[in-house]
Amino acid sequence: MFFNLSKLFFIVARPSNFLVLMLLAGAVALLFSRTRRLGRAVMVVATLCLAIAGFSPLANLVLLPLENRFAQPDPLPERVDGIIILGGALDTVVSGARPYPAITTAGERLTVVPELAQRYPEARIVHSGGQGVLFGNTTTEAVAAGRIFEGFGLDPALVLLEDKSRNTWENAMETRALLRPKDGETYLLVTSAMHMPRAVGVFRQAGWTGLVPYPVDWRTRGSQDLWLGFDAISEGLTRLDLGVREWIGLGAYWLSGRSSALFPGPVQAPEQK
Repeated sequence: MFFNLSKLFFIVARPSNFLVLMLLAGAVALLFSRTRRLGRAVMVVATLCLAIAGFSPLANLVLLPLENRFAQPDPLPERVDGIIILGGALDTVVSGARPYPAITTAGERLTVVPELAQRYPEARIVHSGGQGVLFGNTTTEAVAAGRIFEGFGLDPALVLLEDKSRNTWENAMETRALLRPKDGETYLLVTSAMHMPRAVGVFRQAGWTGLVPYPVDWRTRGSQDLWLGFDAISEGLTRLDLGVREWIGLGAYWLSGRSSALFPGPVQAPEQK
């Protein structure tokens, strides 16, 4: 239920969709004399908001706190027992219908794997992801990831593919059931930098210890992008949609008891342990 409701809610809450719906509502109001003034006002506000959302640095302002929350570990652990790669880098609608898996803009979650596998040749490599969209799936992320890992030349005996999870909470629970981590073991957690705060909070709440966050897939360069706008409205809206989704996700997971904190950070507070 949580999965379905969250997906349906964000269809409307996504800034790009919400602002277009505002424009449509304003256009409908123009059809009736009693609401014509309101319709004009709504359309003007929606148009201004679209311009600000698409061209201004707003999207970067939303993303930067998320992407800067966790840095890559330096130094890296001398030894890890497993490398957990969260789904989101594969398109389950296209991948099953085409000759080769379709990688999304979060592809760094996958492309970093050969480097980590070379550094930790004895570590188990776990990809966690089933079908993360409501409609149109033709395969699972796990199946597509397995195909890509095979092309990377990874040792099949070390690769585990978790194909049941549909969101971050299920990633944490299904991967824990699969790996049965023990006290003292260390696991790298690989996901997009913007997603790492939510992922860490969820994994902690699910009982994971020994996690070392390993963020990849940054969309901003850092503080120099605070005031950098966009020359295409689609680029700004796409980035804003991603950032708003993560902030909504942080709030929803915390309120539903699926995260250890509202905005999880690198150091876990004593009361959250």
